Amino acid sequence: MEDLQLEVTKKLVEINTIKISPESPFTWASGWKSPIYCDNRKVLSYPAVRTFIAKRFAELIREKYPQAEVIAGVATGAIAHGVLVAEELGLPFVYVRSKPKDHGLENLIEGDLTPDQKVVIIEDLVSTGVSSLKAAEAIRNFGGDVLGMLAIFTYNFTIAKENFEEANIELTTLSKYQNLLELALSNGDITEDQKQDLDSWRIDPANWGR
Repeated sequence: MEDLQLEVTKKLVEINTIKISPESPFTWASGWKSPIYCDNRKVLSYPAVRTFIAKRFAELIREKYPQAEVIAGVATGAIAHGVLVAEELGLPFVYVRSKPKDHGLENLIEGDLTPDQKVVIIEDLVSTGVSSLKAAEAIRNFGGDVLGMLAIFTYNFTIAKENFEEANIELTTLSKYQNLLELALSNGDITEDQKQDLDSWRIDPANWGR
């Protein structure tokens, strides 16, 4: 799995999906300062990379969740990725909105999902896990059986690990923050001192840089 995660990380870096900027950190909506920026929507613009990721997702699902009956994407970033995975596996696809639409049937889950169906959720990015787990909760509330969640990248925050454990949902990712730091260090993009500082952000992101 480590080899796969490193390979995916290299591909994400090559297409500038992930940027490291400890000297000029990005500011999240929460107010947290972040030394990296990850935009996995860019993956969709690179056919070879998006196909590679979709196939790796599909392989993991065949291996870990062969009983999967439906693929679900988390809106909006993981909708397209989820469709590609569902197509690769020949399975139905649904997606979960962040909130019910304010017209029509006011659906939270778009597509045909039957209670008791076994669902694997696709996510593009996991930070604290709150929004991702809301999608899982929506599927469970509908009666779906959430087998697990797969994501392209995670910051690997402790709070995310705790949130997924509390929700009793297994999270598997194709890449993670530690892979990024290892790659950046080996490429000479950051120094060992910078790596330690960047590691401290993952451990305590709310107070980093203050």
